[in-house]
Amino acid sequence: MSRTRQPPLVTGISPNEGIPWTKVTIRGENLGTGPADLIGLTICGHNCLLTAEWMSASKIVCRVGQAKNDKGDIIVTTKSGGKGTSTVSFKLLRPEKIGILDQSAVWVDEMNYYDMRTDRNKGIPPLSLRPANPLGIEIEKGKFPQKDLEMLFPGMSADFTSENFSAAWYLIENHSNTSFEQLKMAVTHLKRQANKKSEGSLACVKGGLSTFFEAQDALSAIHQKLEADGTEKVEGSMTQKLENVLNRASNTADTLFQEVLGRKDKADSTRNALNVLQRFKFLFNLPLSIERNIQKGDYDVVINDYEKAKSLFGKTEVQVFKKYYAEVETRIEALRELLLDKLLETPSTLHDQKRYIRYLSDLHAPGDPAWQCIGAQHRWILQLMHSCQEGCVRDLKGPPGLHSATLDLDGDVRASVPGHLGQTASLKRGSNFQPGRDDAWRYQTPHRVAFVEKLTKLVLSQLPNFWKLWISYVNGSLFSETAEKSGHIERSKNVRQRQNDFKKMIQEVMHCLVKLLRGALLPLSVTEGGGRQCRGWEVKAELSGQGLAHAIQTLRLTYESLTALEIPNDLLQTIQDLVLDLRVRCVVVTLQHTAEEVKRLAEKEDWVVDSEGLTSLPCHFERCVVHSLQSLREVLECKPGEASVFQQPKTQEEVCQLSINIMQVFICCLEQLSTKPDADVDTAHLSVDVSSPDLFGSIHEDFSLTSVSMASLKELDQRLFENYIELKADPIVGSLEPGIYAGYFDWKDCLPPTGVRNYLKEALVNIIAVHAEVFTISKDLVPRVLSRVVEAVSEELSRLMQCVSSFSKNGALQARLEICTLRDTVAAHLTPESRSSFKQALEALPQLSSGADRKLLELLLSRVRSGVHLQLACFQAAPPPAVKTQVPSR
Repeated sequence: MSRTRQPPLVTGISPNEGIPWTKVTIRGENLGTGPADLIGLTICGHNCLLTAEWMSASKIVCRVGQAKNDKGDIIVTTKSGGKGTSTVSFKLLRPEKIGILDQSAVWVDEMNYYDMRTDRNKGIPPLSLRPANPLGIEIEKGKFPQKDLEMLFPGMSADFTSENFSAAWYLIENHSNTSFEQLKMAVTHLKRQANKKSEGSLACVKGGLSTFFEAQDALSAIHQKLEADGTEKVEGSMTQKLENVLNRASNTADTLFQEVLGRKDKADSTRNALNVLQRFKFLFNLPLSIERNIQKGDYDVVINDYEKAKSLFGKTEVQVFKKYYAEVETRIEALRELLLDKLLETPSTLHDQKRYIRYLSDLHAPGDPAWQCIGAQHRWILQLMHSCQEGCVRDLKGPPGLHSATLDLDGDVRASVPGHLGQTASLKRGSNFQPGRDDAWRYQTPHRVAFVEKLTKLVLSQLPNFWKLWISYVNGSLFSETAEKSGHIERSKNVRQRQNDFKKMIQEVMHCLVKLLRGALLPLSVTEGGGRQCRGWEVKAELSGQGLAHAIQTLRLTYESLTALEIPNDLLQTIQDLVLDLRVRCVVVTLQHTAEEVKRLAEKEDWVVDSEGLTSLPCHFERCVVHSLQSLREVLECKPGEASVFQQPKTQEEVCQLSINIMQVFICCLEQLSTKPDADVDTAHLSVDVSSPDLFGSIHEDFSLTSVSMASLKELDQRLFENYIELKADPIVGSLEPGIYAGYFDWKDCLPPTGVRNYLKEALVNIIAVHAEVFTISKDLVPRVLSRVVEAVSEELSRLMQCVSSFSKNGALQARLEICTLRDTVAAHLTPESRSSFKQALEALPQLSSGADRKLLELLLSRVRSGVHLQLACFQAAPPPAVKTQVPSR
């Protein structure tokens, strides 16, 4: 047959891309003379003739089918023009996978549908639940070893349906070579998918609007056809004629096959009954299935089956279904009671508690199981705390050494030695001293300190889960999505009403914790109503400063851990108050213990004098004080939120008095050592009540610690000095008068003087001996001691001279020679008092009348000086000491 028209030519298509079954409009030239002339239409190689609708020679409407090629030409074939060509192409997009529950405006290919009910054991979720490519871009598998990824992301998974899904793992495994632009397209795809889910049915209508219009047109045409048919006469109605024919056929069949049909009806009834049993075996087997799953612990399966049965048979009027559904409700009620018992059972983990609460929420349990669980946990924590105290008290009363806890506390509480204290002279001689705890502390922890650690550890192990349970209760994460929607309003009201109740629970736990700790650490501070908390502890037994310091550190760590849970500070204020009381008590106990140690320092005095003239006693005292200050360094430091130990005037006064007591005890120790021989040192005399606040109650409040201590030290120094002067000066003074009148010497009748007599030489030797003794200890004390000794000697010599009734010429010359010799010898140590005494002594002598006598006196004085110049060299004035750049520590 000859062709009379040109071949078809496609010049346009709208839209030019789309998924399979997209409706497109093809435009062009010579597209056929009519529907019968159109014999072929392919798009991207797929035959679309079945869906083609010829509109005109320049327009054809059809739907794109499933094609193998992503992009291809549109080829139209007609009888009159043959196979045509195309100047445009169509791009076929990959269709989005539609789940079995998703709405769709077009027919969905169900060839790949996966029935989860008939293939449960494969473990692969249906396509509706597991999209193959959530990002919508091409997957490029990387070559990273699976073991390396598992080590890099422990406990995580690349499966996006898993609870432990790791996005980084998924990207490394599937898109390690994907460009950044493609990843940006993937983000856009995810946002578009999220928008589609949020739009719901509206998005489905928008996407298939043309399909809905076609369906509406078809229904309208059918409706018009039926209305037209109904307007005809009854006899001429097509449907009426068909109905009459069917009725007559039915009556004839009934007459012929009545018996057969009866048996058939009976068989049908039996078959229907069997079908009902088979069809609704889910309900009939559900009670037994519920019991089996409860025994296995598969509560999720029970809840799902119950929800399904409730939706199908909850409002049924069939008696058989009602009966079996009532059995199901009975089993579910028993399950509610079982889950509630497990929920309130203690101890239990937070994960189990949340799981049981969700189960009860899904089962619509009456009341508020979550709040009941919170109340049960609150009572359980309080019970654990009291049991902990009772157990520790019971261990304390048991055999010693069986319950002691071993702790390594080195470096926990004490700080390093202050640098400026390490530079003092006393610490130089005691360089091997390192402050630390007693050896006994390293091996045995006091029961009360161990109780503090055990109780705080218990609270920190229970309270975080308790607090998290409340937070989950408030934000609704305890409940499933269905239960959250159904009970959101009621739960919001409960949360608002129970916030105060939960706050009271936390306060009760904090108050119980503080009371139990206070009863163990500060039993004397517990009020009469809190006697139960300190029951069993020895009220009179006082913890050492080390034990209190360790307890303070434990409580500080506990406070930090509770603060990290974002518990309001007002609920934790009681812990801060207890820490402050313990810090104050630790300072007091440490200072009292320091005073006790200072009392025993007299027993450690070895009387070995160092190059600075000091014995070991001041060094021991400084070590003791430094050790005390180091042990209090961490205690006195204010952590965030803590108040200063010295904020209360009463505490300041008590600490000041205890510090004064330490100095006073040390002064008493010095006095005891200085006034008694070694064998007679009695440290019991120093056992004053250093903890008594009335010991220095008469001290004026304006006096500082330094002024009081210096005054006491000066008083002791003066007493010791006077005793020493009396001890050394009295023998010298007492030997003057016997020495002067030895051999019946008479000032009225004596020989001409040839030099000083022996009594004066003996006095000078004794003064030199005092000088040597003092200089050996401290050269700075020499002027102070010798000046007082010279005063005593000059005063006695003046008295003796004034007691002489008369002098001969030789006697006056002899007396003047001896007085001038003594005065000139000790001239470097003369004081106004001693100068006055020497002057009075010389005035009591007759004056030298002749120049010969004065020359003789000068000659004799010169001879005496030259004779004993080596002995008298110690009395020469020492040069002024060089200025020191470092101030002495004492």
